[in-house]
Amino acid sequence: MKKQRYKHSLILFVLIIFIAGLPACKQKYTPKSRGYFRIDLPKHEYQTLDSFFPYGFEYSKIAKIQKDKDDPSQKLWINIHYPKYNGTIHLSYIAVNNNLAQLLEDARKLAYKHTIKAESIEEQQFTNPQNKVHGILYHIKGNTASSVQFVATDSSSHFLRGALYFMNHPNQDSLAPVIKYIDHDIKHIMETLTWK
Repeated sequence: MKKQRYKHSLILFVLIIFIAGLPACKQKYTPKSRGYFRIDLPKHEYQTLDSFFPYGFEYSKIAKIQKDKDDPSQKLWINIHYPKYNGTIHLSYIAVNNNLAQLLEDARKLAYKHTIKAESIEEQQFTNPQNKVHGILYHIKGNTASSVQFVATDSSSHFLRGALYFMNHPNQDSLAPVIKYIDHDIKHIMETLTWK
């Protein structure tokens, strides 16, 4: 009985030494970081919005202009849709009628509604005195529904608000290259914006 117990103890001891000495146990495991598919973005090229709208600008050649289907009564509201990236810049135009302060405050509230999920919201002032365009560009960081919003006005008659949305689950890391690309297009819209 003692001999059998001694034999089992010896086998167990040898197994423990063998397992402890395996090189795999000495290696530290580091998980690979999560990767995303590479997104090839085309060179920025623009075309002119040619229409009856009281505003005009240059927008990306890879985008399509669509009427706003959410509110058909607003004939001056349009969407700039990026079909390949499933993103849309929603544009709403309102004629100013002694209500500019209220319009600006409403736009600010809409941008700051994202503070629940946003890591930060950065405001960038914009002005183009030659075209009488003054505005604010909101960069909303984090996994929010909208990552870029803007307002533009001539301070007396015209007010244009834009917001970028994707028809995907918001993930700032995977969408970052596309957001940066469309952000460049939004800045170009603001730079080329004119009033009629």
